[in-house]
Amino acid sequence: MWKSPGFVAVLVAVAAAFGSWSLLLPVVPLAVLESGGSSTLAGATTGIFMAATVLTQIFTPAALRKIGYNPVMVFSAIMLGVPAIGYMIGMEPLPVLLVSALRGIGFGALTVAESALVAELVPVRFLGKASGMLGVFIGLSQMVFLPIGLAIGNRWSYDIVYVLGAVIALVAALMCLRIPNLKAAPKQEPSRYDYPEEKKTPRVAAWKLVLIPALAVTSLSMTFGAVSSFLPAAVIQLDPVLGAVIGGLILSVTGGSAMVFRYLAGAIADRRGIPGVTMIPAQLFALIGVVLIAVTIYQGWSVWLLMIGAIMFGGGFGMVQNEALLSMFFRLPRSRVSEASAVWNISYDAGTGLGSFLLGIIAASLAYHGAFAAGAGVILVGILLTVADRVVGRHRLTEYDNTRARLRQIPVARRAVRTVRSVRHRVAAKPVLVDELLTRPTEKPGWKDTDEK
Repeated sequence: MWKSPGFVAVLVAVAAAFGSWSLLLPVVPLAVLESGGSSTLAGATTGIFMAATVLTQIFTPAALRKIGYNPVMVFSAIMLGVPAIGYMIGMEPLPVLLVSALRGIGFGALTVAESALVAELVPVRFLGKASGMLGVFIGLSQMVFLPIGLAIGNRWSYDIVYVLGAVIALVAALMCLRIPNLKAAPKQEPSRYDYPEEKKTPRVAAWKLVLIPALAVTSLSMTFGAVSSFLPAAVIQLDPVLGAVIGGLILSVTGGSAMVFRYLAGAIADRRGIPGVTMIPAQLFALIGVVLIAVTIYQGWSVWLLMIGAIMFGGGFGMVQNEALLSMFFRLPRSRVSEASAVWNISYDAGTGLGSFLLGIIAASLAYHGAFAAGAGVILVGILLTVADRVVGRHRLTEYDNTRARLRQIPVARRAVRTVRSVRHRVAAKPVLVDELLTRPTEKPGWKDTDEK
């Protein structure tokens, strides 16, 4: 994994870019409020940032094919950080919202490009650990820079935070220059076959293949929106003396737990040679954590139980993040990793924003425990969908170029696959090599004879 060209540069660039983002994330709304702006304007700075992020993520795969990863990531890093200097002009609505939208464009392009690029650079057998390591660098960056931005702003000046955010983003842009100059592979159209049995092969639309993993991420990111928005306030409500300190600590522990368990899920996926093994257990783990949080707040139990619930939720969320991304990579052709990355990031970001808004409405009516109970219900729906997808998936054919699925339709090949499976159990050291052979495209346009194929 570490020998993959450009992998280390990607990790450093992403850590720097997320550092720039984390510095400003809590600072900008606070600066708006302290300058006399309304709470609506303070919330709108984050809202328009996320809206620009999601819109940009939709168009990023096409840019990666046409322009390439290197220019897109350099541009996105610059757009994420440099416009932050514009906050020094003032906190009036027009400039602050415009700057936030420009930064959202950079963040949207960056998040899609970095996940897809890791899938391009790293061999398939290391993809789980590589995706997990990406999560580790992002998590560490957030844990370090989130409190630093607030500390600098309170101790000295918010203007220093804006300049520092721009400088760190420029470091990310310089590291992006060390990334190999690659372009995302062009889309492949489904090939046509000359034999009747192949014409009867069902095709599955790409959106159907990635829908359930996307919803799994969304169900948990919606609940994460409630955790990040309301858990500190709930802690203060339970313990007015230590609540402020413990609230920040719980959020940090949640992020750290997600980071560790995301890497663990990637290591398990690499070991098994197929993603999704820990998806349902991870969702159940997160569900138990949120239920514990809701019950603790409702009953007024010790705030340290909230810490346990946050660890469980963060760990389950981290595993689901990696499993969902790897499942999308696994189900779609390698030429569409940029689309998979875009869908995953949109599911994450849109879910976080939607959860903060909808569960916030519930919190206003049913208090904090009601919001977390509703979040648990959303996670439960995600679990039911994942279970249904697991049952349907036994009969699923991927969109196209799935050699394994087509081999199952040929009696002679079915016997060969069974033989390979028996060999796989004896090749415990590198089981993923057999999976690569089974999924490697082997067709040539000129082949027409079924037996020869």
